[in-house]
Amino acid sequence: MTILIILLLIILGIILLLLEFAVIPGFTIAGVGGIILLCYSVYLSFVNYGTLAGIVTLIIIITLLPIMFFKFLKSKAGKKMQLDSKITSVVDVLEKERFRVGDRGKAISRLAPIGKVEINHHIVEGKSTGDFIDDGATVEVVSLQDNKLIVKQIN
Repeated sequence: MTILIILLLIILGIILLLLEFAVIPGFTIAGVGGIILLCYSVYLSFVNYGTLAGIVTLIIIITLLPIMFFKFLKSKAGKKMQLDSKITSVVDVLEKERFRVGDRGKAISRLAPIGKVEINHHIVEGKSTGDFIDDGATVEVVSLQDNKLIVKQIN
């Protein structure tokens, strides 16, 4: 009868920990209850069946718990909980051969201090040298960075 109780405590403890892990966010009564049930099953093994049975029960729990979590994560329900989207976007890298220092164009949006500029019929991200530049203003390329042009306003 005691073996059945120990097995039920182990099964209930694992179910509560899986429930805590999968359904209930945070560390709640289900997680605490699962840990208490598992610890009590090990305690009952030590008290009723001796040291060897207690150690065997502890080893079974320590190996069974990660296996159950791994199986749960690989199951259909576990897959629904996982984020599996792929990022396919890329950063727009400036093609430096299209632009040279001294090229002129106009601001498409307000540069405060970053905005869009049109240089050589290409709309790219530009950064002002410090001052805000209103849209429609004439700008000149001062330097080139990895993904944006540094521009200043021409009066």
